[in-house]
Amino acid sequence: MNNHLLESVQDNAGYVVGFLLVIAAIFAIAYMLEKMSQFRNEGPHKIFNTRKIAMIGMFSAIAVVLMMFEIPVPFAPSFYKLDLSELPILIGTFAFGPVSGVMMEFVKILLKLLIKGTSTAFVGELANFAVGCTLILPASVIYHFHKTRKQALIAVTTGTLVMTFFGTFFNAVYLLPAFSRLYGMPLETLIGMGEAIFPSIAGSITRFVIFCVAPLNLIKGLINSLVTLFVYKKLSPILKGEHANARSARKAKA
Repeated sequence: MNNHLLESVQDNAGYVVGFLLVIAAIFAIAYMLEKMSQFRNEGPHKIFNTRKIAMIGMFSAIAVVLMMFEIPVPFAPSFYKLDLSELPILIGTFAFGPVSGVMMEFVKILLKLLIKGTSTAFVGELANFAVGCTLILPASVIYHFHKTRKQALIAVTTGTLVMTFFGTFFNAVYLLPAFSRLYGMPLETLIGMGEAIFPSIAGSITRFVIFCVAPLNLIKGLINSLVTLFVYKKLSPILKGEHANARSARKAKA
């Protein structure tokens, strides 16, 4: 951990404690949801095994690389950007369950902090983690209850809608006020950046998040969902090692 990151932790202890509490709560929710899914389907088994841990590391590394490539969007101020870091995590969550998905989100954020530190007193990292989890958790739980193509479509659609609603609400009630305090910038100034794009925002934080934040989360969810639906079934046997198990079984019979 670099000195800059240590200084950020010390200077923003309140945000860090809040961040850790949110992480713990989301892990607890994911654990309960996964146990419910196991009880309904295949029965209890270990949440983590060696293969899952290796895959969590791999998908988290891919996610943090994708996180570095941020795409500006024309309908929101410059501090909102689109990235596709949830794509490998959504695929990995479909394969390995909610707890693995939340762990991927956590490791992604941890790697990002170690590589680049934080310029937002951990507020931006909390937003990315929490909003990402609102996509993967409902999607993975719905899919794991009934693993069909139709259910997968329902799962990613639900996840996208939940993420869009939560991300929009979270920005209005927490993130924008937190950024305002952090940078010593009046909230009206932040809203004014959106008003410059959409004059009809007219100083309203509600209209700001509806016009600028909701479309960003909706587009992000749709892209991640469509790609996941297209590639997951092809990747699933490889991710779960089913090809290797089949080859081993054939060798054993021979």
